[in-house]
Amino acid sequence: MSTDMSTNISTEQLLIIGQGDIGLPVTNKLADQGINVTGLARSERSHYALDDRAKFIQLDALKLSTEQLQDFTAIAIIVTPDEYSTSGYNASYLSICQHLADLVKQLPKLERVVFISSTGVYGQDNGEWIDENTVPITPERDASKVILQAEQALKQGFGDKAIIIRPSGIYGRERLMRLRKAREVKKDPIAHSAWSNRVMDSDLVTIITKVLTIDALQLLKPLYIATDYLPVTTFELMTWLSAQVGKSAPDIDTQKTATTGKRLHSNIPLAWLEFPDWQIGYHDILQHQ
Repeated sequence: MSTDMSTNISTEQLLIIGQGDIGLPVTNKLADQGINVTGLARSERSHYALDDRAKFIQLDALKLSTEQLQDFTAIAIIVTPDEYSTSGYNASYLSICQHLADLVKQLPKLERVVFISSTGVYGQDNGEWIDENTVPITPERDASKVILQAEQALKQGFGDKAIIIRPSGIYGRERLMRLRKAREVKKDPIAHSAWSNRVMDSDLVTIITKVLTIDALQLLKPLYIATDYLPVTTFELMTWLSAQVGKSAPDIDTQKTATTGKRLHSNIPLAWLEFPDWQIGYHDILQHQ
């Protein structure tokens, strides 16, 4: 058996459904690696800074036919809803997964379907440790329930060909909500024991490309918890960030004493992460400000 970690890129044909903030760089990274990749979105190609080496299909994913999908060996579903409502999530995440699952018997070349889900599917909210073997408690948010249903639809249709990636909170050089809050002179009080988790957007792109191209006989897992190696309370994070930008630390919200959130055990190989913890990640962001 070959020890090469990648598939034979001369025979692989990959489809990336969704060309947003994560889907587009995934498509471009694969194209840069010389992989035969096609991006799919509803808007025209001119709306995206797509690598010239990548192909493009302008189409609603719900209208994809078996003829159009015949030659693809792997598909990634990296979508966002038109509106952040239960119906919006149903019309995107769930409907696309169900549509592809309905076509599975007519797609003999398809070896892998990767769905970018969310760690929001874990309803656990008392500071629990979560790993890849943890069964999600039903989440409170209706949108998260829909995403979990989409995972299940894909697994029912594709079996072990379905690979789920559950990212935690995505941050990056263009995703600066926490940093903006740290720079505020007057900050709202923060609960002392609210746990949070995050992954740098560029690391998430790497994770997805690895999962799409890695040899299935070696390290491929059915589920990836795409997060860094250091959960942190929101209070600790904001206190640290405030110090980095020369601002005062937030006060503790004395009305919120319960431990909330969750702590995620990453099962991402450390070698895949350029930013294995949030301090390294935010140091990089601050250096590029």
